[in-house]
Amino acid sequence: MENSYYNPKDLGKFGDIAEFEPQLAKKFFDYYGSVFEEGELTAREKALIALAVAHTVQCPYCIDAYTEASLEKGANEAQMMEAVHVACAIRGGASLVHGVQMMNKAKKLGM
Repeated sequence: MENSYYNPKDLGKFGDIAEFEPQLAKKFFDYYGSVFEEGELTAREKALIALAVAHTVQCPYCIDAYTEASLEKGANEAQMMEAVHVACAIRGGASLVHGVQMMNKAKKLGM
């Protein structure tokens, strides 16, 4: 294993966060579990959304977890990559739209 700030083994220790604050951890994990239950969206759809968000927030633990979850829920590699591209487009667009702020400021200063 390469030296890295992130240790893939730490993902398996996620539940250990309850050690320092069990009541808040329980509330979080109860909520987290509820969010991923089948509802208007299927478990597969939720896993793909989580995979896209994981790439947007750049969480290696989440990328590992939701790559696995997406595969387990029946997503294929092309669907997962498409979800990553959706995340990329939104993230890129969010950066570009702020270019309007720059343009407004540049025009104001150029007057």
